[in-house]
Amino acid sequence: MPLSILIWLPAAAALLGALAPRRGSYPLTGWFAFAGSVGALGITIGEIAGFDPGHSGLTHVTDQLWIAGLGIHYKLGLDGLNLFLVALTAVVSALAIGAANRRRWERPRLFFLYLGLAESAVLGALMAQDLILFVAFFDLMLIPFYFLTGQWGEENRVAATTKLVIYTLVGSLLMLAAAIATGVLVSTNTAHPLSFALSDLQNAGGIGAGAGLSAGSQEWIFLLFAAAFLVKMPAFPLHGWMPDGYRAMPLEALAIFSGVLSKVGAYGFLRIVLPLFPQASVHFQTLMLVIALASILYGSVMAFTQTNTRLILGYSSVAQLGFITLGIFALQPQGAQGAVLQMVNHGLVTLALFLIVGLLAARAAGSVDLRDMGGLALRAPVLSAIFLIVALATLAMPGSSNFVGEFLILLGVFRSKLAIAIVAFTGVVLASVYMLRTLIRAMHNRLGTRAESREIALADALALVPSTLVILGLSFYPQLVLHRSERSTAAAIAAARATAQPSQTARAPLAGASAPQPARTSTLGAGATHSGATR
Repeated sequence: MPLSILIWLPAAAALLGALAPRRGSYPLTGWFAFAGSVGALGITIGEIAGFDPGHSGLTHVTDQLWIAGLGIHYKLGLDGLNLFLVALTAVVSALAIGAANRRRWERPRLFFLYLGLAESAVLGALMAQDLILFVAFFDLMLIPFYFLTGQWGEENRVAATTKLVIYTLVGSLLMLAAAIATGVLVSTNTAHPLSFALSDLQNAGGIGAGAGLSAGSQEWIFLLFAAAFLVKMPAFPLHGWMPDGYRAMPLEALAIFSGVLSKVGAYGFLRIVLPLFPQASVHFQTLMLVIALASILYGSVMAFTQTNTRLILGYSSVAQLGFITLGIFALQPQGAQGAVLQMVNHGLVTLALFLIVGLLAARAAGSVDLRDMGGLALRAPVLSAIFLIVALATLAMPGSSNFVGEFLILLGVFRSKLAIAIVAFTGVVLASVYMLRTLIRAMHNRLGTRAESREIALADALALVPSTLVILGLSFYPQLVLHRSERSTAAAIAAARATAQPSQTARAPLAGASAPQPARTSTLGAGATHSGATR
């Protein structure tokens, strides 16, 4: 099936809902948007079921020359690196939109249209195989959230929207400049026709050569891309928009924003930065690991000091994205695979936690403050049990998929930078502190003065239970993700590992990398062909 159908189905369904005539007192726009998301989820499940883990290149490739004079392609593809992030986007969007249908919104046609457009934009960014197309989808996915925050936001929504616009606009402009510079410099240095297709850029200078760019060019382009991605994730110290944004955004929109949009930044490092700028990735490896470590420690400490549950989850995301960045820039296969698995884990957990926060706020007169909650453990045992499962997954309890992801990340960092790995272990401990504190204060202690004690309703359970079941499923079988992403993840870091290999020769036995490894993964990273087409 063409990937364009998967990308544009949610937006098209939401648009149909916005144009559909009103029946009754409330339009059916939300259910159109929900149907579009479920349709995208069904297509994604089919792709997972039919995916061949032994296939090393892109599948279902769409490659049309879009703007010939500029060498811009409408190129889409699916592989092990983005397959489960696409699935994560479909799951999170479908369940969040389903939960949003439980509430009445002002101007519901526009509200659900923005949600559908946001899902389509994220899917496009994840499957884009052209640098300019990626930038276009990357910017498009932010536009709906400007309106969602500004029109349906809560506390200080104007200030939140302003900060969100400023931070992300600056990041987007830096990334656009970096993307244009990459295409132009590669064409100039290699005498190849101007093209922004990722495979053309990577192969222009030869396998592992960093797109034919000098070390100096790679370094300043790397910094521009890194700034854009770190703002989006967000990472310390580029997270200044996050507190106001997380306070103001509607919870259902925030579940999508935190669950999937933040992962696009981390994914960009694996899809674009490491394959195209391997020398710069090695040069700035320690800097990126220090930024990741600072995000882990800062996010964890700040999460422990908050009583606003939105901010607890926001700072928790800063810490968890720090772990993911650690795994990516360990430049080890184990770390990169752990990062991909942890992106999926964090998206699912974040969705469930924000839905739970919404249910708790409904029982505390709309308050999201921990001091207004409590006392529901015995009065709402089903809701309490779901919260316990999700909380234990968040703190990477052994037996959970999060434990596997963090273990692989720390293993990769241990083999790359021992000192940073030792400090990063404290992040695991701090996560248990702030998440158990949140669970105890929200569900135990005395019943809050403004809190109502009632069990979760069936309709709410239909939005929350599926995400919990997926979390449990990956806990029992994380190999579903690891096995299918192994080859593509190795290919993503192959060029950077090959660049770093001379300085790591003495540690090769410890790192578990044999001499032929870089050549094999570099071949994968060059972009395999599918159905006889040249990538």
